[in-house]
Amino acid sequence: MTFVVVGTPGDRRPALFAAACRSSGLPEPRLIAWTDVLRGGEIVLRPGDLLRVDSPGEDPAADALLRGPGSPARVGGGARWHRTFTAALARLSAAATAAGARFLGDVEEIAIMFDKRRAHAGLLDAGVPVPHALPEIDGYAALRSRMAEAGERRVFVKPAHGSSASGVVALQTAPGRVRAVTSAFMTGDGPVNSLRVRAYETESEVAALIDALAPDGLHVERWLPKAMVGGRVFDLRVVVIGGEPTHVVVRTSRHPMTNLHLGGARGDLTAVQGALGPNGWQRALDVCVRAAACFPGSPMVGVDLLVGQGMKRFAVCEVNAFGDLLPGLTGLPGGPAEGLDTYATQIRTADLRTALSVCMT
Repeated sequence: MTFVVVGTPGDRRPALFAAACRSSGLPEPRLIAWTDVLRGGEIVLRPGDLLRVDSPGEDPAADALLRGPGSPARVGGGARWHRTFTAALARLSAAATAAGARFLGDVEEIAIMFDKRRAHAGLLDAGVPVPHALPEIDGYAALRSRMAEAGERRVFVKPAHGSSASGVVALQTAPGRVRAVTSAFMTGDGPVNSLRVRAYETESEVAALIDALAPDGLHVERWLPKAMVGGRVFDLRVVVIGGEPTHVVVRTSRHPMTNLHLGGARGDLTAVQGALGPNGWQRALDVCVRAAACFPGSPMVGVDLLVGQGMKRFAVCEVNAFGDLLPGLTGLPGGPAEGLDTYATQIRTADLRTALSVCMT
């Protein structure tokens, strides 16, 4: 079994996956650079190869090929990124089929996971609990109008094709007041990402920010109050591999965004399990399994699960095609991935599926 990884040279993801291959006694995976794929370079695969696609990562050259020229820190260009990325995925899948290799994933499912509107709609149709969404938001005026119609005073505004909380705005309104919390800040060239979360509290600032984000498409959903553990709000990143919830990270924060790169911190999973109780914990995992089941062609799905105040209510706020970058985290005790990281678990799952397919033939 030989893996070929499409990724960014020097990025942690392919390096960690390669380390997992070595520890599993497998050959070093071959790396195809995203920049080569995006420039139309030849995709060399052999019969029997397993083609794994990783995130393009933080590669300025790949970013420019995906979104067009400009600062990698800018917010925006998500619609072009999505079109270019999904076209590249389709080319990779076709190359794998032509070579007799196997593409690990499903192009359409990955495309959906990178479109928050389509992902939300699919989860809702499948009966997976999700926050209520507001439709047809094309700017700040429409946003305030839809909020008034729905009786909402607190919403999350998300770029439809964003990731890593890029451009996400936690918006609160009250008569005569508005407050937007975000990691984006406005410049003369538009919004730019920052590692510092800040608040805007004037109508003009908030309107300018939302209107700048709107052209690439917005997904807006109700802001559900999160439960707290250790004095901090939290949510869960649950990695589902081969239909099984294998790895869980508690992400805690003192502000609405729990992303670890924005100052969030890993929390105490044992404390969360204790607060939920055995039945609540199992319900939480079951919701994540149901969410991942909406993407049956995807070997791994990272599910971001909101736990509501009171620890009784759950809702899926994100599904991630590349949600497995969790260095140093091993699988849930007593589960199929105990002692293994997310990459070693995927290798074992691919190995079992390959063996099964050989037996069936």
